[in-house]
Amino acid sequence: MPKFDYIALDARGKETKGSIEVASQNEAIGRVKEMGLFPTKIIEAEKAQPKTAGKKGKSAAKVAGKKGGGINIELKIPGLSGRVKPKVLTTFTRQLATLVDAGLPLLRGLRVLEKQERNVTLKRILGELALAIEGGSTFSEALAQHPKVFNRLFVNMVKAGELGGVLEVVLKRLAEFSEKAQKIKGKVKAAMFYPCAVMVVAVGILTLLMVFVIPKFREVFNGMGMALPWFTTFVLGISQMVKDHILETMGILAGFVVVFLVIVNKTKLGRLLWDKFKLKVPVLGPVVSKVSIARFTRTLGTLVSSGVPILQALTIVKETAGNVVLANAISSVHESVKEGETITAPLEGSGVFPPMVVSMVDVGEQTGALPEMLLRIADNYDEEVDNAVAAMTSLLEPIMIIFLAVIVGSIVIAMFLPLIAMIGNLSGDQGGGGGGGD
Repeated sequence: MPKFDYIALDARGKETKGSIEVASQNEAIGRVKEMGLFPTKIIEAEKAQPKTAGKKGKSAAKVAGKKGGGINIELKIPGLSGRVKPKVLTTFTRQLATLVDAGLPLLRGLRVLEKQERNVTLKRILGELALAIEGGSTFSEALAQHPKVFNRLFVNMVKAGELGGVLEVVLKRLAEFSEKAQKIKGKVKAAMFYPCAVMVVAVGILTLLMVFVIPKFREVFNGMGMALPWFTTFVLGISQMVKDHILETMGILAGFVVVFLVIVNKTKLGRLLWDKFKLKVPVLGPVVSKVSIARFTRTLGTLVSSGVPILQALTIVKETAGNVVLANAISSVHESVKEGETITAPLEGSGVFPPMVVSMVDVGEQTGALPEMLLRIADNYDEEVDNAVAAMTSLLEPIMIIFLAVIVGSIVIAMFLPLIAMIGNLSGDQGGGGGGGD
């Protein structure tokens, strides 16, 4: 990820310099503004270096090469990529919330957690956060310097907690939010493990049959010199093709997967069509829909209840939606609220949200209890996700077993059809021979 150097002014007009790692210059501008600064200059770090510095750097490199005879090699060590697993981050948030709620100063709490943290990346970041706070930065400004670990949801909620003087409350909400999100994600992963495992076993069995077992039957059938049923010929042809071109077949499948992932991840149309498919596919679609709605309502409810302005909250929710169809619906809601209208109309017009969700949001708007209503919807959908995952698992198990039985059973039948025909011919010959003797 590129690094940008910035020069900005704070609220008192004091010039501040720093650097930040983000994907683009526009995102860097947004990050600096979130830190409460007014950016005057933002440029990519490599481009910011003057040409003279580049020349000096080259000459220094040459000297180093001559003296040490070495070559500069940059190693990327796993676990030091700048990212932290969600489970580790959730634990940190919960611990920090507990320490702050107990009355421990924020800086001291960060130092305590830094000493006991085992994750190398998070330990380093905690040290940098503490140094930034010691230098006069706010907690949210320090967090914004690490966008790979703390997303906009985290930074903006902490900023709202600082402004409202309820940082410990916001940290608790963040911890609860992360824990529930991880819980739902874990349940969906557990539900998908069984069908994925069955598919892997099925592919392994089919490969074994096609490459090693069926060719043995081919040798037996060739020795018989008899005409084979069309189904047996068809299976033998597939087996021969797989055996002779197994590497090409695997390469084609791998290429297809790569092309599919590129289309889905790199093109807007591909991502939109894939997300629509996930919402509409039988069995899996209802689970994906419920998970997306639960994430939307919980994120928006948590942000608004923490004091984040509704328009800013909708922008953050759109970025963390995880589904293009849902993100487009949230974008319509954002435009509606921006024009002074309600949230309910665009939610209903999107066709993504069920009538129950729309009705509860409408009630929340009219009663002034929108955050509480959104969190109530999220809790309700968390339970529905549990039920949907259980139903999906119970339905997928027999489907996968039947699928595997049909595939393997068809191969077995194809191999035994010639044997059955041969046995029938032998019985007919014996019967005819016995009749001639009478």
